[in-house]
Amino acid sequence: MYKDIVDFIKYIYPNQNPVPLHAPVFLGKEKEYLSDCIDTTYVSYIGKYVTQFEQKTAEFSGAKYAVAVVNGTAALQIALKLAGVNYGDEVITQPLTFVATANAIAHCGAKPVFVDVDPDTMGMSPEKLNDWLVNNTNYNQSTRQAINKSTNQPISAIVPMHTFGHPCRIDEIVEIANRFNIPVIEDAAESLGSYFRNKHTGTFGLAGILSYNGNKTITTGGGGMIITDNEEFARKAKHLTTTAKVPHKWEFIHDEIAYNYRLTNVNAAIGVAQMECIDILLKNKRETADLYRDFCHNNGIVFFKEPLNSSSNYWLNTIRLKDRKERDTYLSYTNDNGVITRPVWRLMNKLEMYKDCQTGNLDNSLMLEATLVNLPSGFRN
Repeated sequence: MYKDIVDFIKYIYPNQNPVPLHAPVFLGKEKEYLSDCIDTTYVSYIGKYVTQFEQKTAEFSGAKYAVAVVNGTAALQIALKLAGVNYGDEVITQPLTFVATANAIAHCGAKPVFVDVDPDTMGMSPEKLNDWLVNNTNYNQSTRQAINKSTNQPISAIVPMHTFGHPCRIDEIVEIANRFNIPVIEDAAESLGSYFRNKHTGTFGLAGILSYNGNKTITTGGGGMIITDNEEFARKAKHLTTTAKVPHKWEFIHDEIAYNYRLTNVNAAIGVAQMECIDILLKNKRETADLYRDFCHNNGIVFFKEPLNSSSNYWLNTIRLKDRKERDTYLSYTNDNGVITRPVWRLMNKLEMYKDCQTGNLDNSLMLEATLVNLPSGFRN
């Protein structure tokens, strides 16, 4: 099986050695727009491409507002802060995620609580979330907060993640969160171009965040975006990420402690060019997923397909193997034979800085951690 899949991957990605996991691709006017930045000298955060990138992202996602920032981690930190997360609070998220999700919570001075995922979405399980809230919190009617029984700390936000671009059951998560009066901030870093019930990921909760790292579906080299339908939330996000500077012709007036998280015009110029090609990129990725799905079906390999009621961007195509031993054998063989593959992340509660965080039952996360492998998923020429 290992040789067959290596041969197949080299067949669909010819003339690449090694075959990368997900390399960036530039199909449009990236060089033209970058030259324009240099020619006009607008290379920092002031410039037309920042505004254009925000507008294109809002239009594409269906969100009313989009605020560009320096990376996805910063986007999530600011979104959580504006959602009301304070020092000492607790934020529920999933253990099966990239470390930036938990780090953004910690950057707010809050502590993550890890709730299990569903095996068919790899995203937060609504049932596990509801069980944890019912069994581990009391609702304070005066403050309208869910309070953790064991720590006496408020649960200030819930952060589900759309893993590898596959939407979680976000409608159910938001419904549960609303019953407990907890805002939902969606980590949609990996899911630009993914939809649940024909609605773009990141637009179900109070806000969502996107990432444009070099390995994402589209890239700005580095960058992130906050998307929301809440006008005041968007206004505060823009203000807080631009050093809270009060507009004035010449005075330097800043009205609160804030952050220099602005996306540069150079990064945004790449993003604008990438967004102009996003339909081509998404179509190519779906075709690649179809090839993998058919190959896996014909060879008895479990391929992770988009969940029910979803349309996934298939950011990273994923297979599930029998156990950790088979996973590690497969990882060793592929990487030794010119195909870059990767396991899923180590669970957050196993990392040193988060080992003392409260968790629910994590059986699904543990199973997926031991058996999932990401396959090369970049653009095929």
